[in-house]
Amino acid sequence: MGLWNKITDNILNIIDLPNFSSEGAYSLRHNGVVLCQGDTEFVKIRQKTDKPGMDVFISGKAKGETVHVPVVVDSSGITDIVYNDFYIEAGADVTIISGCGIHNSGCNENRHDGIHSFHVQKSAAVRYEEKHYGEGDGTGAKVLNPTTNIYLSPNSSFIMDTAQIRGVDSTHRETFIELEENAKLQVIEKLMTDGTQSAVTNMEVVMNGSDSSAQIISRSVAKGTSVQTFHPKAIGKALCHAHIQCDSIIMDQAEVCSIPEINARHLDAAIIHEAAIGRINDEQVMKLRTLGMTAEEAESIIIENFLGES
Repeated sequence: MGLWNKITDNILNIIDLPNFSSEGAYSLRHNGVVLCQGDTEFVKIRQKTDKPGMDVFISGKAKGETVHVPVVVDSSGITDIVYNDFYIEAGADVTIISGCGIHNSGCNENRHDGIHSFHVQKSAAVRYEEKHYGEGDGTGAKVLNPTTNIYLSPNSSFIMDTAQIRGVDSTHRETFIELEENAKLQVIEKLMTDGTQSAVTNMEVVMNGSDSSAQIISRSVAKGTSVQTFHPKAIGKALCHAHIQCDSIIMDQAEVCSIPEINARHLDAAIIHEAAIGRINDEQVMKLRTLGMTAEEAESIIIENFLGES
């Protein structure tokens, strides 16, 4: 544990990495305030002066570096809005980990709205990992509303791996991505809802440049009476390739709405979408039960494998 309390330490172990420490390039935001941050030779983090948030400057000389920018909200009644801009120079190769966790033991809503914009220059490679998590036995809601804007220059690549682990009462995600010539995008979204939780994801991917490509994969599980809506939209304005795949498991009295949309505005735009929603396969459950598992244990194993959790 560093400068923070035990609750924060436990959340960091889930949304970032175990034993998170004040080393390398990092910025820990806690209850709307930057608790600590650090730079490296090729990654500089500067707090904005006109609004809450930071500018992260990543040099083209950064190769294999990891930047940690977690957010923790653990005091009831906080609304935290933050604007973060990432400037990735040509040729950089970097991983950015930006988890957000909320602990709420009170009766007031806890909310974090993170607006992240990525400006990726030529031939840079970025992997962006984002984990959302909620906990606490209070009656106050745990709300996360991320907005992500990604601008990919020619020959750059971006992998966006997001996961809503559990415990988030309401989330509304807005994502906008533009790709120039030969830019590559991969988006992987994993989502779990339960009880009366709700989740909405809107995503628009615009392929402006020739030979740009995008792969969007969404996997979700809805339990209880929770409601999910996933609306990805791929627009091809040049010779490009895109594939949208949405797979969901529905349980109990939950509701899942998947609305993949494709829009070709060029003769050589090739865009495919797939969507599937269904219940857990009874044969899989029975097979696992023959190994001595209960029905609940079998369902848990199937869900973990479906979402790709370790």
